[in-house]
Amino acid sequence: MTNRYKSVFDIIGPVMVGPSSSHTAGAVAIGRAGYKLFGGTPSKVTVHYYDSFAQTHRGHGTDYAIAAGILGFDSDDLRVPKAPEIARQRGVDLRFVEEDGPSPPNTAILNMSNDKKKVELAGCSIGGGAIEIRKIVLHNTEIQPAGALPIIILVDPHKNIRIEQELTALLHEKAPFSRKRIFHTKNYNIYEYDVENYLHPDLLQELKKKFENIICL
Repeated sequence: MTNRYKSVFDIIGPVMVGPSSSHTAGAVAIGRAGYKLFGGTPSKVTVHYYDSFAQTHRGHGTDYAIAAGILGFDSDDLRVPKAPEIARQRGVDLRFVEEDGPSPPNTAILNMSNDKKKVELAGCSIGGGAIEIRKIVLHNTEIQPAGALPIIILVDPHKNIRIEQELTALLHEKAPFSRKRIFHTKNYNIYEYDVENYLHPDLLQELKKKFENIICL
């Protein structure tokens, strides 16, 4: 097992609506990462497909899988195959674009927006339903994580160094990370952590309770 995988279940694959762990379950995971990063379902999503995603997305269910993730569905949700229809019923402008040119395999770039914000996420399905996040654009700031989940992002509009220190200390104790980066913008400080292991649900709840504007991918 390489450091691309955090659990044996990343290789076996998740419980899912098929047909493919890479092109379906992995695509759901990319969509869910977009859902979490955006803070809900965007009103407009354009999905750019590359490499094998561009070649096979219709036949392998990648379209409905991405849509399901954007709606916040899990990979085993029986609504997954109907997700594009459900998204449009909810007023989501959902579009898929096949792109040419080199890229990592099984890559999708999600451009998400509403009338208040725009967010971009580039994700790759690496097998067994696992994904890597290659790029995030948040508040006009480009972030390139190490790749594998979990990734924690804290957006601090108050630029309060004590908040960053508290989060860093908590993660050192309960969720060690391999890398931390700080991005300074005009209106925000953005902190990005590449966490080494999956987070326990109780820790996720603790983080969300203690830190406003935290994003746990």
